[in-house]
Amino acid sequence: MIQDIYPSRLDNSYIPRSFGEDDIIMCFDDNDCLLAADDDQRISFPTGREISANEPVYLFSVDGRGCFLSPLDNVSADGFVYKGLKQLRSCGSGKWLFAAYTAYHLRKWYSDNSFCGRCGSKTVHSPHERSLVCGCCGNTVYPRINPAVIVGVTKGDSMLITRYRRGYAHNALVAGFTEIGETLEQTVEREVMEETGVKVKNIRYYKSQPWGSAQDILVGFFCEAEESAVIHMDEKELRYAEWVRREKLVLQPDSASLTNEMMRVFRDQEPPFGKGRQP
Repeated sequence: MIQDIYPSRLDNSYIPRSFGEDDIIMCFDDNDCLLAADDDQRISFPTGREISANEPVYLFSVDGRGCFLSPLDNVSADGFVYKGLKQLRSCGSGKWLFAAYTAYHLRKWYSDNSFCGRCGSKTVHSPHERSLVCGCCGNTVYPRINPAVIVGVTKGDSMLITRYRRGYAHNALVAGFTEIGETLEQTVEREVMEETGVKVKNIRYYKSQPWGSAQDILVGFFCEAEESAVIHMDEKELRYAEWVRREKLVLQPDSASLTNEMMRVFRDQEPPFGKGRQP
């Protein structure tokens, strides 16, 4: 998955520091695309040697190397072009893809909270922590993370596979955001019922995944369909929802997503579905 970068490590601790020549600078354009090397085989971002930036914002470090956010949009540098996150995923994986998604998450948070939601005044960066503070009323805003579930619904040797009507064009699992007053398990039950009309049981947590492109924390669950379950697809949201036998499952084109891993472990009968099954 996108965060599985061991032995590399992304350290999200907020450590105010100056921008150096060897540090990475994350530069975005008006379409939220990221300035990256003009190379389809690898992911690389400009450093302080390629771009000089006045008061860039410290984001995080990757293997001890600082990553900063450019205060200006639409900057340029020789050998670099703007790429969307989906385009970057086609260039490779590893620590810099994870860095790109995390930088996007923080860039969106900074942009969406440049004015106070309480009084409308301009916010400023706190010198002590990663927060934005209103200079007028003192309201303090911290980065927001949206909880969402990914659901692997199984029925014997088959899994419930969907495709969205708009947007992502490959195989997917039922997914959705947690609403106010819900537990994650209640979100699982509601989303599966709303999208496919299937009632589920035996809900089990699998794994979680940060997903910066939607400012999410994705929480994966497996569950079983009731024996009498019949699919009644929400045609406004989905164009496909079917039971697919494990040997016929087609995975997504890359291994970055929690969804893809959940489909793979079911298809290949890896734990918790096959030999060495976890309790």
